[in-house]
Amino acid sequence: MWLKDSSIGRKFVMSITGAFLVLFLLFHGSMNLCLVIDDLFGTTAYNWICAMLGANWYAVIGSLVIALAVVVHFMYAIVLTIQNRRARGNDRYAVEARQEGVDWASQNMLVLGIIVIGFLVLHLYNFWFKMQFAELTGIETSAFDPQDGSALVKALFTDGWCGIVYCLLYIVWLCALWFHLSHGVWSAMQTMGLSNTKWLSRIKVIGTVVATVAVGLFMIVVIYFLGYNIGQMLH
Repeated sequence: MWLKDSSIGRKFVMSITGAFLVLFLLFHGSMNLCLVIDDLFGTTAYNWICAMLGANWYAVIGSLVIALAVVVHFMYAIVLTIQNRRARGNDRYAVEARQEGVDWASQNMLVLGIIVIGFLVLHLYNFWFKMQFAELTGIETSAFDPQDGSALVKALFTDGWCGIVYCLLYIVWLCALWFHLSHGVWSAMQTMGLSNTKWLSRIKVIGTVVATVAVGLFMIVVIYFLGYNIGQMLH
């Protein structure tokens, strides 16, 4: 089957799963922005979304689809990296050292992906495990109500020095995610056929904009709570 046996097929799968995950990040980032809005205006939009996406069947199916997309995307990334290294053979180090017109993110996509996956595991433990998993299984995984996500997030990011460390770790993660997305989006669009001279510069801009919006939505929340935490400590 060409989707798994050919280089073009693998890149196509990477593009489709990557595009799906970008859409999820945009949704998830918009949802997280409600945390800041709730804290500033006393609303409860974030917890309403948590309740809607708790142990409901559509949320469970969505979680499984997202998990499958992440696994497929990561596995195909490893396969493509091994394939490219074998194709370059003994000359790969010399080629990598003197490549022109290739940005840093392009040469380090697998490393960036591993960093993103590593922090994703931490993120899943901090939130999914203590919210949706707890609600699904009935197992108490934290001192918070699984549907009170707002309290859980605030407790994590505003817990003195531990909160500051978590904020800084998330900033590192988001920076790696930005580099990964900025290259990944335009690379996916190239795979889809937008690779001529006219569109090449345009899709690079599109990739940068999409990555900045997706990561920026998360970054606003982290920086907000980092500032809040520092302000509390100074007082």
